Amino acid sequence: MKKSRLRILSYNIHKGFSTGNSRFVLGRMKEAIELVHADLVLLQEVIGHHEVHRNKVIDWPTVSQFEFIADKLWPHYAYGKNAIYTLGHHGNAILSKYPILEWENLDVSTNRLERRGLLHAVIKAPRGLSESLHVICLHLGLLESERGTQVNRLCDRIEAMVPVGAPLIVGGDFNDWRGKITKKLDERLSLSEAFLCLGGSHARTFPSWLPVFRLDRVYFRGLAAHSAECLTGPPWNELSDHAAIITEMLVK
Repeated sequence: MKKSRLRILSYNIHKGFSTGNSRFVLGRMKEAIELVHADLVLLQEVIGHHEVHRNKVIDWPTVSQFEFIADKLWPHYAYGKNAIYTLGHHGNAILSKYPILEWENLDVSTNRLERRGLLHAVIKAPRGLSESLHVICLHLGLLESERGTQVNRLCDRIEAMVPVGAPLIVGGDFNDWRGKITKKLDERLSLSEAFLCLGGSHARTFPSWLPVFRLDRVYFRGLAAHSAECLTGPPWNELSDHAAIITEMLVK
C-alpha cells in the first residue's frame, strides 16, 4: 500500500520585499509558493498590517500578507503577532490545506527590542495519520544566548503540550549560525531534521542569491523524511533574502 505524503514549505518572506528592500515582490512570492503545491506553508517575517506601506507601496494587498498568500489554496491559517509597533505588526504564519483545530502563539522574546514567538497549531489528521498533527512555526533570535533560552522554551512547550506519539513538525528560521540547536532537539525531544537525514547537512539558505549560512530547517517526529530541496534558483534568488525550503514527509 502506497504511503501518504505531506509537503511542507518553510519560508522567511522578508516582509514581502527583495534583498535590501529594493522591491516589493509579494505577488511574485505568492506565485512561486503556489507552484510548490505544499500542504503546509510555514512563513516567517510576514506582515499582518502596516499603515504606511498600505498607503504608499504599489500593489500592497488589501488584506494581511498571510491571507493574500493563502488565497484559495490554503483555506485554513493561523497568525502569531510578535513584533507590534505604531504602524502595524508582523510575525509568523501557518497556512494549511487541512483544518486547524486550535492554535496558540507563545511569546519567547528575551528583550524588548527583538520580539519572537512560537506559533503552535494542531491540525486535523491529514490523510494517512490516525491522530492530529502538531506544527510549530518559529523565527529565533540573532544572539546565541537568546536562542538558547528560546530553544529551552520550545522544548518545554513540546514536552508539556505534544503527546510523545503524536506526529510533529517544527520549522522556520532558526538563525543557528553555529549549528548548535540540532543536538539539543535530538537529545531532549528525539527530533530529526529533514536535510540532515537525507543529505548529511542542513540546507544553505542565506543569502538567497548566494546561500552560505544554514539557517532554515524542518525538524520532525513521528513521520519519515522522503525528500528535501532548497529552492535557490530563479525566481527564488530574486525574491526574499532567504531561500525557501520544501520537504516531503511519508506518513508512517
